[in-house]
Amino acid sequence: MLRENKSHITEFFLLGLTTDPNQQMWLFASFLAMYLINVVGNSIIIAAILGDAHLHTPMYFFLSNLSLVDICFTIVIVPQMLVNMLTQRKTILFAQCLTQMYFFVAFGITDSFLLAAMAIDRYVAICNTLHYTSTMSPRHCLLLVMASWMVSHLHSLTHTILMARLSFCGSNIIHHFFCDVQPLLTLSCSDTSVNELLAFTEGSLVIMSPFIFIIVSYVYITRAVLRVPSGGGRYKVFSTCGSHLMIVALFYGTIISVYIRPSSTYSVTKDRVATVIYTIVTPTLNPFIYSFRNKDMKQALRKLTRRAE
Repeated sequence: MLRENKSHITEFFLLGLTTDPNQQMWLFASFLAMYLINVVGNSIIIAAILGDAHLHTPMYFFLSNLSLVDICFTIVIVPQMLVNMLTQRKTILFAQCLTQMYFFVAFGITDSFLLAAMAIDRYVAICNTLHYTSTMSPRHCLLLVMASWMVSHLHSLTHTILMARLSFCGSNIIHHFFCDVQPLLTLSCSDTSVNELLAFTEGSLVIMSPFIFIIVSYVYITRAVLRVPSGGGRYKVFSTCGSHLMIVALFYGTIISVYIRPSSTYSVTKDRVATVIYTIVTPTLNPFIYSFRNKDMKQALRKLTRRAE
């Protein structure tokens, strides 16, 4: 096979978060709890939005898609990590490693594009209210979501193909709890300059473009809000953006620290902590942030609960 001609390594060893067996059980319990909260919480958000006609608006359409991606994002990583903790069998085949990397990158980038789409929705709603219905029509919203998925998967496919062409003939120990791009590149005995150049240029563009859209949107939103004469009016407008801003801060604050920097500054411990935040903690917090701070979501959740009883 082509893979066998290129590399002596057919599987990798995922070192995980810690090698201390005394810490494995409480880590297993913690991540299992967060995983269940994430899947159940985001599933409830999706069900509440689908079941309440009042929430069939662009903002909640994007939120339901964000919840779906958060579920997929975590499913790609956590089950494998939990199995490794429980069984202490931490090996993963090369093909499985590439598959995990592909979907992790694809869902992560989709997340960032959906956050940008939500920022654009808030910008149009606050700064261009008269044209909101036509600008954020169902067709336009669907196109935004489809474009997010397509660009993300093309980006991920490009990096996965480039990773597949590398040779791995030295250590097979990945100092991480899943197959990410940077830890794999550090193990390759091939020239990784093309991979690193693409990650720093195209990767930075794909990651930073949605972030720039978000920043610009909120600059205009802030200018518009400051023109509102009453303090109560300003608070009401800002409160509709608060949940989104909290998620953006958590997601981008950690993801930029991991990916938008030279490989020479790579730190195993720091990157693992940051990665846990944006891959597990942030998706787990999303349902709480959006439901507890949003009256419409609270009403939809109450309706869903009554129907379930």
